[in-house]
Amino acid sequence: MMKRALWQGLAAGTAGVLVMTLSEKAEQRVTGRPDSHVPARTLERLTGMAERPGRQPVPVNWAMHLGQGAALGVLRSVMAQAGLRGPWSSAKFGVVRLTSDQILENATGVGAPPQTWPRRELVVDLLHKTVYAFATGVVADALAARSGPGPG
Repeated sequence: MMKRALWQGLAAGTAGVLVMTLSEKAEQRVTGRPDSHVPARTLERLTGMAERPGRQPVPVNWAMHLGQGAALGVLRSVMAQAGLRGPWSSAKFGVVRLTSDQILENATGVGAPPQTWPRRELVVDLLHKTVYAFATGVVADALAARSGPGPG
């Protein structure tokens, strides 16, 4: 089960990141919101890379954005393999996705607790992380269903 959960989770998480990124780009076109460089700054601090003021290198931003989403997809796949599937499981996973961001961003000093954010930023972040969680869940659930209903 764990080998299956690993590759299926990486696939599901990557699909979730791609869908989330599309939703982010669509929202940015409508709202005019600029790209966030928080993922790059977080990765730079986690790895000890040199930080720069202002815009961060796009490859570093993408590495964190895609890497974190793909890695967390493994957890959603484990949930699906254990029979935890469907919208309720994706909603639970959404909380995990948000928590993961907050742990990394706050532990590195890059972010601030969400309750201190401007409400609009909070709503936008919640929207996109929800898109990620449900897109990842759809893929993880479909892949896990190929092996049967699971023990749960």
